Amino acid sequence: MSGHSKWSTIKHKKAITDARRGKLFTKLSKEIIVAAKEGGGDVEMNFRLRMAIQIAKDNNMPAENIERAVKKGTGESGENDVMVEITYEGYGPGGIGIMLQTLTDNKNRTVSDIRSTLTKAGGNMAESGAVAWQFDQKGVIVVDDKEESGEEIALVAIDAGADDFETYDGTLHVYTEPSHLEAIRTALSQNDANILSADISMIPTNPVMLESNKALQTLRLLDSLEDLDDVQKVYSNADFPEEALNSFQTG
Repeated sequence: MSGHSKWSTIKHKKAITDARRGKLFTKLSKEIIVAAKEGGGDVEMNFRLRMAIQIAKDNNMPAENIERAVKKGTGESGENDVMVEITYEGYGPGGIGIMLQTLTDNKNRTVSDIRSTLTKAGGNMAESGAVAWQFDQKGVIVVDDKEESGEEIALVAIDAGADDFETYDGTLHVYTEPSHLEAIRTALSQNDANILSADISMIPTNPVMLESNKALQTLRLLDSLEDLDDVQKVYSNADFPEEALNSFQTG
């Protein structure tokens, strides 16, 4: 799991420019729209929508943006966004596996953008299922652990049903079955944990440690893939040495 926690921590620490924040809000809006379209606008009855709205709030997305996205999804706004969810798989430098969850209204554009980005970095597309078997779906809660109270927070999480946890560079990562994510998040909030994010993620079962040059190349590739308009989430089974992470973070 360590590759996932390192990548997540780096993403939290890297400054988000105004342009990137705008892009992030667009991606969060897409998820809310699809969730509302799929399960309706009642957050009590729609787990996916509840999660999407919570993630949007965690990222300081304005309430009016959230409300607008829900109305788009339920059809109340009169707008009709036709988007499909597609998961693509590929290989990056060093043969590491990559999974990309997308929401798109143009499949040809999406696959072209992904293929081009992978190819430029020395990677390539993979057939469906070629990479997915190397990942498990998990709920992941990232908690700020600068106060070094991670052990106490971890015990609260375990008591609430968490499966595992690890610490990395001032953060605590709690892993759980997706169905327990909300309950554990609530328990941590009630114990004053500073939650940075809570989401359902794909966790590699056997992370692959990359040598420094390949690691830096992979970090840049993952960053470029996440920057594509139609890509919602990017996962890999790569693990990274500290020098590559430091170089990427300051680069």
